[in-house]
Amino acid sequence: MARAATTTDAFKAVAEPRRRAILDLLASGERSVNDLVALLDLAQPLVSKHLRVLRDAGLVEVRDEGLQRLYRLNGRGLK
Repeated sequence: MARAATTTDAFKAVAEPRRRAILDLLASGERSVNDLVALLDLAQPLVSKHLRVLRDAGLVEVRDEGLQRLYRLNGRGLK
């Protein structure tokens, strides 16, 4: 069976509870993937997958700082 395509629709992106939890954590400020993994007690590939969906939907932004990727909320996307 083929995998379902990820969505760029913000409403569908936040329908998943783990993605809402990520957004809640990012509401307090920028966080690295490793921080999110530790706080959510999820595997890193799963957190990265959810972050990709949120990024594709325009809800989060990412920036590189050295070897880390830091994620933050995108206020325009949330409007």
